[in-house]
Amino acid sequence: MKELNNEQDIYIRNPKMLLFSICFVLMFSVMNGTMFNIAIPDIAEAFDLMPSEVSWVMTGYIMVYAVGALIYGKLADTVAFKKLITFGLIVFTIGSLIGFLAPNYFFVLIARVVQAIGGSMMPAIAFIAPIRYFPNERGKILGIIASVMAFASGIGPILGGVIAGFLSWQFLFLTSGLIIVTLPFLLRNLPDEETIHVKLDYLGAVLVGLTIGTTLIGITLGVMPSLGLAVILAALTFLRMTKARNPFIPPHLFKNRNYVVALLSSFLAVACLFGLMFSVPIMLREIYQLTTMEIGLVMFPGAISAALIGRKGGRLVDQKGSRLIFMISLGLLAIGFLIVSSTVGLNPVIVSLMLVFPMICFPLVQASGADLLANMLEKNETGVGMGVFNLLNFVSGALSGAIVGVTLDLFQPTRAVNFLAVIGESAVYSNVFLTFMGLVLISLVSFKVIYRW
Repeated sequence: MKELNNEQDIYIRNPKMLLFSICFVLMFSVMNGTMFNIAIPDIAEAFDLMPSEVSWVMTGYIMVYAVGALIYGKLADTVAFKKLITFGLIVFTIGSLIGFLAPNYFFVLIARVVQAIGGSMMPAIAFIAPIRYFPNERGKILGIIASVMAFASGIGPILGGVIAGFLSWQFLFLTSGLIIVTLPFLLRNLPDEETIHVKLDYLGAVLVGLTIGTTLIGITLGVMPSLGLAVILAALTFLRMTKARNPFIPPHLFKNRNYVVALLSSFLAVACLFGLMFSVPIMLREIYQLTTMEIGLVMFPGAISAALIGRKGGRLVDQKGSRLIFMISLGLLAIGFLIVSSTVGLNPVIVSLMLVFPMICFPLVQASGADLLANMLEKNETGVGMGVFNLLNFVSGALSGAIVGVTLDLFQPTRAVNFLAVIGESAVYSNVFLTFMGLVLISLVSFKVIYRW
């Protein structure tokens, strides 16, 4: 059976199998990032590394992954999806094999970088495919995609703990490499598309990558000269955008007031969600002395709830409109952070149940935000426009984790700002979650005031 996309005359052989394959690959791609959080202590012990050295397992991956998502998004405007997916999955699998066989830490880092080069293809494709192939039910499909990302983020640490605990951290690479089995299904069900040969702005791409990389290094590792270099590179990137004949990122995207405010509002909300997922495991270990498996079980109800709500939330986007659902999801997210801020320090079962409230907002924010942005983009700029969206999503994760980490190191109050919260060791976490609530409210108010209806 074939489905016809009326807007672009694209035939899809089996839409359900195509969607399943995309979701399966995306799940492995996202889990590959979160699984290794669990394995970092084991890798440090295996190669006798300092914390600052082993942190590059995550920092290097996030840097390349974030920039790669933007580059693949740009390429998706002119290159057939079949070519991008084939290249990405093969490169990702090669990186996984290098990591599994790595004789030393250098090869572990090489493996993670190669994985990121290939794996960053998937979120770029996943958020563009619904726009291109499922225009009549775009919100629903985006909701499914976002729920898969939320579920993978939550289940990754659990799966990583089981694999690293019963086998070893090397098998995390081998598990990730299984993603290659989906390639035949994707190639069979993706429509045949023409590759348009357009001269890319390689200098612009390099400048964007260097700007993001130096920014992440400066913030995540506290290297101040790197931040100074990032400012210089950002200025050069802007100059290139305005002077190049076919710039890597078209500058007129940022002249669209609605695009910019929606992008920044989504960035703030997603940063707070990633900050939640970063800080909760630390809190559960420090305050409750839970094991890795127990931490995963505490977070599991939120992850599975996010997965279940995604499809319904996506349908609401189609039915009620992305602007309304985006605002409602931001309001619900702020309430969720207030609930968690008020209950940290109580029984872990209660904390687990309360985490459901903010985590179910993950797919709602992602799906409505992506649909909102997609409505503003021209067909020939969907890839790069959504690529910027993906770039900021992953950068937000890196930045929020680094900022929360510094906050937890420097500030250890015994009294919470939230008068409903428990006083004691958990006060700092209550204050962090209350701060997240404030940032989400700023995001909501800014969107409401600046966005032109």
